[in-house]
Amino acid sequence: MYECVANVSEGRDEAVLGALDAAAGDALLDRHSDADHHRSVFTLADPSIEVVSHAARSLARAVAAAIDLTRHSGVHPRFGALDVVPFVTLDPRPGAIAATVEHARGFAAWAASELGIPAFLYDLADPLGRDLPTTRRDAFTDRAPDMTPDAERTRLGAVAVGARDPLVAVNVELERGDLELARAVARAVRARNGGLPGVRSLAFPLPSSGRVQVSMNLVDLDATGLEAACGAVRSRVEARGGAVHRIELVGLIPASELPRCSKEFRLANDLGPAATVEGRWEARGRPR
Repeated sequence: MYECVANVSEGRDEAVLGALDAAAGDALLDRHSDADHHRSVFTLADPSIEVVSHAARSLARAVAAAIDLTRHSGVHPRFGALDVVPFVTLDPRPGAIAATVEHARGFAAWAASELGIPAFLYDLADPLGRDLPTTRRDAFTDRAPDMTPDAERTRLGAVAVGARDPLVAVNVELERGDLELARAVARAVRARNGGLPGVRSLAFPLPSSGRVQVSMNLVDLDATGLEAACGAVRSRVEARGGAVHRIELVGLIPASELPRCSKEFRLANDLGPAATVEGRWEARGRPR
């Protein structure tokens, strides 16, 4: 099974989001939209990476037609209308990984030439192996795009295109709007600050609810899984006098992550086969 988990800078306009859903076609397994972040995560998946790549390009064309980054506002950092496009395989064999690298690089070259979007490669797609946070930090300052269009469409910004291992994106929403508490907890669990291995974390306000969240990307699931990461956030929040309102998955998780979660955690957070890439695929009557 291959995935492309495209992050798009639109999370509010249902008409636009409906058009993007339609453009993605049958490969679209899930779309998670957040109005506060003004961002949507589209999970495209298929046993054929060619199908996934075709769907990603169709989605990208629709994004280019509909979104103007110069009029965009949201709490999540972004540098493009089509912000991040990672290609992923759930098959760890070298041939499958190599296919994601090939298609990521091909997509980046296509986005630059056909859509006029400067493209930065990251993770396995980047010959230097630079990760996404480093790419965001250095883009257009210490680092030029890997693919530069002849005529740039500035309203679309840039895109980061990667090939990477599966990850889990999850938000832990706090009961009250204490942004300093959320920032302290995000720092405490972040790997770069000596926290949990493989955890990237940020704190965001949520104007629509008056709450805040600790938003995490778990990029090394063998080192820190979903339940361990959420439990670490909860314990640190409660130790500082706060409480957790809810846990929210962003997109889908690999099926291999479910058995690592306790029954209590799965029940409390409605985690079943439908929350996984493989389960969502099979529920549509399309066995792997």
